[in-house]
Amino acid sequence: MKRIGILGSTGSVGRQTLEVVDLHEDLKVVALSANKSVDLIIEQSIRYQPEIIAMMDDEAGLEVKKALEKKGLYHIKVVTGKEGLIQVAVHQSIDVLVTAIVGMIGLLPTVEAIKAKKTIALANKETLVCAGEIIMPLADKMGVQILPVDSEHSAIFQSLSGYENSDLEKIILTASGGPFRGKTLSELEEVTLDEALKHPNWDMGPKITIDSSTLMNKGLEVIEAKWLFNLEPKQIDVLVHPQSILHSMVMYVDGSCIGQMGLPDMKLPIQYALYESQRKAMPYERLNLAKIGAMTFEEPDRETFKCLNLAFRALEYGKEIPTVLNAANEMCVELFLDKKISYLDIPAFIEKSIDEYLDNQYDKERELTIEGILRAEQWAHQMVNDLADNMYK
Repeated sequence: MKRIGILGSTGSVGRQTLEVVDLHEDLKVVALSANKSVDLIIEQSIRYQPEIIAMMDDEAGLEVKKALEKKGLYHIKVVTGKEGLIQVAVHQSIDVLVTAIVGMIGLLPTVEAIKAKKTIALANKETLVCAGEIIMPLADKMGVQILPVDSEHSAIFQSLSGYENSDLEKIILTASGGPFRGKTLSELEEVTLDEALKHPNWDMGPKITIDSSTLMNKGLEVIEAKWLFNLEPKQIDVLVHPQSILHSMVMYVDGSCIGQMGLPDMKLPIQYALYESQRKAMPYERLNLAKIGAMTFEEPDRETFKCLNLAFRALEYGKEIPTVLNAANEMCVELFLDKKISYLDIPAFIEKSIDEYLDNQYDKERELTIEGILRAEQWAHQMVNDLADNMYK
């Protein structure tokens, strides 16, 4: 029996993880967490009978606790806040922890889970984007596996199986191009929130869907890949593949390319991570290339979709700059979802934040620490809020 904990069980990846659990009798859910989704976490708790659940929101936690007690489920421990997330992450029963929380809130629980020697199924980009320099040496020291849940990184992970890093020339991450592929900058000036939330292929939460439309999602994956696979930035390419069938590939030193294909369904990489690279049967539709008919590829438009270049720039500088990139983007997306800034403000505000930090805060020789990352996050959030206030007051 493999015992699973899920940080962010009410989000898109968390819900799909539970769908995978439903397929296999040897998977047992022992820990869950959510933010404020009271009704759904109660439903999940009744169904999966975890040992512990965490709610980020204290009032939501109290409501969940009362509801579970009313149903006689006194054995389910309910904890709250950041400390509650950490309690879930290090819970003694967990074999594999799925980190499916969106945002920097997932960083500290992941660090503590690694220290507790839990296998990590990583769906939280921010962990490696902001702290890869800390996380990967810590995982190596603790003998902990970090298994990617992102379809692109899972594809690279699968394509590297049986080979050494010295065999690798570069990796090629594929991107759907999002809903605005082929659009010009002038056309993007009129983009609405509803248009940005209509991803052509993938079923994801609103934040990741917006990131996909700006190509920031791919930029964050570039930074993640550097740490996951111990690569130099020049060894990472991005290729737009609108059909989302070839999920990414590896080019080897002899010129051979090995990739992983499949229908765009997150449950496949989730299952691969849960079983720590073992193949298990899945009763879903199979890839039919004759039905697909054709697969096309093109270079990303880095001039129109500037977030991708900003991510490569942040990767080159390192230290807190990837955190500034990520946190500024996080705040920009939040403001865009609230209809407080425009679509093109997103890359503009991120670039201004990076420039300002480089001019006044950056020190290449300074040791990267969790505390420094969290300070840079708060700085970037405030910077974006100030930019928005000054532009729209």
